[in-house]
Amino acid sequence: MIRLLALICTLLLPFIGVSQILENYKANWVDQSDVAFWERMEQRDVIVDLHSFPESHFQFEVPKGSTIFIDGKLWRLFPSDTAFTISSRQISDEFGSDSVKVSVIGPRNSFGSYPLTLSKVAQVGFSKGVELAKVDQVIKTRFLPQPVKDFYFTSLFITLFLFAIYKIAYPYLLGVLLQPLAVINAEDFSESGSLQKVFSFDILFYLFIVSTMMAQCLVTGMIIFKKEWIEGLIGWDYPSIMLLWVTSSFTILILTILKFIGIRVISYLFDMGKSDFAHFFYLLRLIVFGFTVVILMSLFFVINDFSSLQIVFEILIQTFFWFYIIGVTALFMIMMNRLSFKKYHLFTYLCIAEIVPFLILSKWIMVLVQ
Repeated sequence: MIRLLALICTLLLPFIGVSQILENYKANWVDQSDVAFWERMEQRDVIVDLHSFPESHFQFEVPKGSTIFIDGKLWRLFPSDTAFTISSRQISDEFGSDSVKVSVIGPRNSFGSYPLTLSKVAQVGFSKGVELAKVDQVIKTRFLPQPVKDFYFTSLFITLFLFAIYKIAYPYLLGVLLQPLAVINAEDFSESGSLQKVFSFDILFYLFIVSTMMAQCLVTGMIIFKKEWIEGLIGWDYPSIMLLWVTSSFTILILTILKFIGIRVISYLFDMGKSDFAHFFYLLRLIVFGFTVVILMSLFFVINDFSSLQIVFEILIQTFFWFYIIGVTALFMIMMNRLSFKKYHLFTYLCIAEIVPFLILSKWIMVLVQ
């Protein structure tokens, strides 16, 4: 009778979904958290053999906010606690190897509340179609690997360090430059205004600091929305991303100088006098304040919840767009009160000098993001 029951149970195994554990990797995880830049994150690695039991399956239980890398390549991101299975043959075909290194990176508190497990099982209870459906439920969201986080903190530190040097060298000028309405006064419209020497070293130094802030947001946006560009162009290593940031900083500096020259030419054509200085530095302050908010808000999510950074960063850029448009509108109102020009004359000037180029740039950015 006992043998008959055992035989019946064996025959029913495929229908009740019981899995036999062939190998448990619980004791094989290697904690690599000490090499992480930020202490709130944990990294655990394990070498997985795909050659033995080729028809077996791997059963994962992964805590929320974790990301799996296989042989250093981004594989999956898990916004919530997830359990799923995948066949050994599928992983072997995808990575072309008999053994792979599985790395799981995630918040320390998530590892404490939901255990990370990996087992090789002889799965008999699920069909291949169900298995693929379970895997496809995992959201493939953009992920910021460790070199990117290191870049973000390093670039922010360098920018703050440059601001500190500038404050020591030019304390008065920095105070004037950080006041949004400081350039819209009688002195700045005069020939002897304190900000007339745009191409002096102190002003160029300040423009370079602002360029580093803009470049940090630019590179971060490229990483979030155009990950394949970064991966194909320079890769994910820390020195390459830093080199891209430095190159972008100098490029933006050159473009900023060219923008001022363009504003000056348009101002000359519209006979606006010396208002090009007030125009340029007023909007430059708005750019500084706007990108400061973007950087600080992004920093919060890089530290605490980088899986949400893509959505937050997109909202921040949209907010900055309207902030800049409002700033241009305020500039129009201020120039109407300070300059003796007709409204349509000022409006045409600002449309050509600011609004049209800004809308074209915004449209170009939207196309790249999509």
